[in-house]
Amino acid sequence: MPHALLCLNPFKGTLSASAAAAALAAGLRRAGWSAETLPLSDGGPGTLEALKSASGGRMRRARARDPLGRTRSALWLSLSRREAVLESAQVLGQALCPPSRLHALAASSEGLGQLLLRLHALGVRRVWVGLGGSATTDGGSGMARALGWRFLDAAGRDLAPGGGALRDLRSLLPPPRTALAGMRVRVLCDVDHTLLGTRGAARVFSPQKGAAAADVSRLEAGLRRLAACAAWAGPAQAGDGAAGGLGFGLRAFARAGLVAGAPRLLDLSGFGRRAARADWVLTGEGRLDRQSLAGKLPWAVAQASRAARRPCAAFCGSSALDPAAARAAGFSRVVPAPASAPGAAAKALRAAAFAWARREGARA
Repeated sequence: MPHALLCLNPFKGTLSASAAAAALAAGLRRAGWSAETLPLSDGGPGTLEALKSASGGRMRRARARDPLGRTRSALWLSLSRREAVLESAQVLGQALCPPSRLHALAASSEGLGQLLLRLHALGVRRVWVGLGGSATTDGGSGMARALGWRFLDAAGRDLAPGGGALRDLRSLLPPPRTALAGMRVRVLCDVDHTLLGTRGAARVFSPQKGAAAADVSRLEAGLRRLAACAAWAGPAQAGDGAAGGLGFGLRAFARAGLVAGAPRLLDLSGFGRRAARADWVLTGEGRLDRQSLAGKLPWAVAQASRAARRPCAAFCGSSALDPAAARAAGFSRVVPAPASAPGAAAKALRAAAFAWARREGARA
């Protein structure tokens, strides 16, 4: 009986990673295959679930502000009395803030800073922060405000929240004491984009959050001012642009270190051992495109599958990758499963998995 290992990202707006994996598994089993689901993430939505599966721990809740300033309850994972995991999408996720021009400019990351302060007060001293899927493009300035930093214009007035106001930033005023003293923060980035430029947070991701062309330029100018005023953060790093520039903000204002999320979670999950038992590794997300190859989970799974000498197939709602780019990325097959309506995504994945498994089974 052929066996597949399933490692999927969420299908944004339609299916969670676990729901997408369940749909694929159902199609495979109908075709006579066995399937194992491995919860994974790249730092974005699903990070808490993946790390709980890999390392155990207990889910807890805390209240914090969402991107528009509304107080919400957010999950976090307690690994031990002194170590915890946060997922930025829990409090800053795009699903909490429907895309619009106003939201793109005003959305604030303050809630993440509130969660960090809450964990610090509880005695947590080692924190992993998963970045991805955020509604914000404020470079982590809202998070820094929650930690006591002030962001001032040329007249010494405090700026309004959100990335749209940052173009008027002229100086930063640090808090009287370090809010997170003794806390070590490590960041799991879902992409390897930098803060600024053609591969930066504003130009690549803010249009997905509702920013028009003029807004993108405004946000880019604001992030450039932020980088200039926080020059102590040093040279640009891969991952600075994750979650609307939160990677940079956490480096600058919380002394955090950045790591690629997907490879770290693959290591923790025992992927290599599980892949050795599989005939195929299946991955995927809602849309495969060039952004998928910038450190996202499907790309990382394909690389790890290649290292394990196992073929990897990517399932998706749609794909913008040409066959050569897909092969170069490590995908032996790309299987589109377009859905005619949002509620039909699971059915489309089940049907695509069944048809694909029948074909591959016949070839074996």
